[in-house]
Amino acid sequence: MAKRDYYEVLGVAKGASDQEIKKAFRRVAMKYHPDRNPDNEDAGEKFKEAQEAYEILGDQEKKAAYDRFGHAGVDGNAGAGGFGGAGFSDVFGDVFGDIFGGGGRGRSGPARGSDLRYDLQLDLEDAVKGKTVQIEIPTMVHCETCDGSGARPGTSPTSCNHCGGSGQIRMSQGFFSVQQTCPHCGGRGQIISDPCGDCHGQGVVEERKTLSVKIPPGVDTGDRIRLAGKGEVGPNGGPAGDLYVQMHVRDHAIFVRDGSHLHCEVPISFAQAALGGELEVPTLSGKVKLKVPHETQSGKLFRLRGKGVAPVRGGGAGDLLCRVVLETPINLSAKQRELLEDFDKSLAGKGKHSPRTTSWFDGVKKFFDNLTN
Repeated sequence: MAKRDYYEVLGVAKGASDQEIKKAFRRVAMKYHPDRNPDNEDAGEKFKEAQEAYEILGDQEKKAAYDRFGHAGVDGNAGAGGFGGAGFSDVFGDVFGDIFGGGGRGRSGPARGSDLRYDLQLDLEDAVKGKTVQIEIPTMVHCETCDGSGARPGTSPTSCNHCGGSGQIRMSQGFFSVQQTCPHCGGRGQIISDPCGDCHGQGVVEERKTLSVKIPPGVDTGDRIRLAGKGEVGPNGGPAGDLYVQMHVRDHAIFVRDGSHLHCEVPISFAQAALGGELEVPTLSGKVKLKVPHETQSGKLFRLRGKGVAPVRGGGAGDLLCRVVLETPINLSAKQRELLEDFDKSLAGKGKHSPRTTSWFDGVKKFFDNLTN
């Protein structure tokens, strides 16, 4: 029987990428896997066909030969490994390892430890100016009592009888032979008969470390600092991972940060807005004078250049943007109310004093006139 085109078997175009080919094989293999189709004899043949196709198209050299010469260029390679063959063993472990619990290959040796994360809360002032802080973190370190071996001092781990010290065992899955982490030794290849009393055979113990972290000026929420080698120690004597200090800047009572700029609201009285004058406003480096011109409207934005934040990645400081907000007086005395009423009467009918109000009412009148017409 003539063989079908390998691209047709996997359902991909000839120019498909390695990732697309792998994804297609996974889909077809999952559909026709014999363990999922115990009563379908045709499924086993289709699965073998998909295996053969991926064994060729998943290898760059074989794929190139197939693209040039067709089946004639790879007939000596296709299916050479059979169901337990070494060639497909790599393919199977790569694509289906997560499904069947397959582990890595070979004995588990020293591995890099896990990275850790520490969430650091900072005040805005400290984030802008920089600061050195002390942090305490719980982490796993090598047990000094057993020097990380996990065995009681004076004893040694013995080779695992189930995996022969390799840390891996081979298990059958239907037609396949799958390599998995040995469940008896956890992939270490060794059994600890007399565990260390301090680490209970783990080779690591928990310890709290105090570290000094230098926070550079200008950091913001979301920035992080990497401390190399300050994470958890690696299994089986491996190197430690890294510690990432994640920045979280607390909300400020006065300022709101927007990148390199700062924003704040400055309340002013009616008299200050109408007559103008100078206001004393805060910045992160001290107080400054803000000149408010007469007839300033509520919501007016004033920019103080260079009074913002210098970004941590370099560049000039941003600006401080002050928005003046008119504050209505409260708790008025009878005399104050009388004065305000007299003042309001003096403005009545004189639109030149309230141009925005006059314009607004003119717009409202025009709106209703249009509705009635």
